[in-house]
Amino acid sequence: MREIRIGLIGAWGRGQLAFSAHRPSENIRIVAGADPSEKSIEKFRAKFANEPIAVYNDYRAMLEKEKLDAVFVCSPDYCHEEHALAALRKKMAVYLEKPMAITVEGCDRILETACQNKTKLFLGHNMRYMSFVHKMKEIIDSGEIGEVKCIWCRHFISYGGDAYFRDWHSERRYSNGLLLQKGAHDIDVIHWLAGAYSKKVTGMGSLSVYDKCEKRGKDEPENSSFNESHWPPLEQKGFSPVIDVEDTNMILMELSNGVQASYMQCHYTPDSCRNYTIIGTKGRIENYGDYGSEMTIEVWNTRKDGLRLHGDRSIQMEPEGGGHGGADEKIVRGFVDFLREDKKPFTSPVASRYSVAAGCAGTESIRNGGIPVEVKTLPAELEKYFI
Repeated sequence: MREIRIGLIGAWGRGQLAFSAHRPSENIRIVAGADPSEKSIEKFRAKFANEPIAVYNDYRAMLEKEKLDAVFVCSPDYCHEEHALAALRKKMAVYLEKPMAITVEGCDRILETACQNKTKLFLGHNMRYMSFVHKMKEIIDSGEIGEVKCIWCRHFISYGGDAYFRDWHSERRYSNGLLLQKGAHDIDVIHWLAGAYSKKVTGMGSLSVYDKCEKRGKDEPENSSFNESHWPPLEQKGFSPVIDVEDTNMILMELSNGVQASYMQCHYTPDSCRNYTIIGTKGRIENYGDYGSEMTIEVWNTRKDGLRLHGDRSIQMEPEGGGHGGADEKIVRGFVDFLREDKKPFTSPVASRYSVAAGCAGTESIRNGGIPVEVKTLPAELEKYFI
């Protein structure tokens, strides 16, 4: 088979996701990486010490000099649009980490460019490759709980103070808000399970804890590594000098097919988990635990007027090894199959765009007194191209 040559924009950090795409036995090779951080480049070079690898500090030089078939864009969110557009314009297939961009307009420019250049675009929503999400969708599609009418998601994020309030995530100009960086996953899953996209969003939220924590000096290096001893939140130090994003977000979504949904996110909980409840006309589903632990999916489809912690049917989901419960490896395999066999992936550029659009609408609502905000629709011709 013809060799597929891959380059990385963002050679370490989240870029490590791409390493499982390096499969010389299948004639698929990572041949280059670009990252402005010398430390990241050194780690990347060491990882591929026995391979003929090229390294760059400037991604533009890599795109210009290397003959690449595909690029992984795993840079910070605020760089996604710039980096994706540059690769798409050179007709390189792109794996783009979520969120697609930090504005709806940025997402639409990416979609327009992929369409104009007839270039493959794959979105890194790895939750669509998680086993518990697939099991919930399988139950819904089987008709066991009837027609879906409501979906609720509660998102507890114990590591929020480490991951999002000690580096660039804490500033609106870089992240817009955490309904994108973190919430885009769950908004996308809600849309997928419901079979429709949000058309109207309203929300409330606040910066209620991390604005009260001790910040590091402007010359002190950031440290966003996870540490379970960082507790309780108000006693911690070393936070970003600028924090202007919310640490709690709650949004209500009205979907185009009439399904009503909610997403609630908190970044200073003592535990971490996503908890979904899906209610249909014949029953409901709820997950206890998610990809990071042993979990069950409970299915209730008979009536009993009282509390039942366990459903009529309990499905035990076994934990899977690998990044994000094996989803990282599965989604990279999905990208490789998309490149080589044109196999349709579980992810969707259109769906990714609507997860950003709903997140942006929710953020706008939160920052403007909870007013309802209409979700901007994608031009029909663009949506048609990606279906």
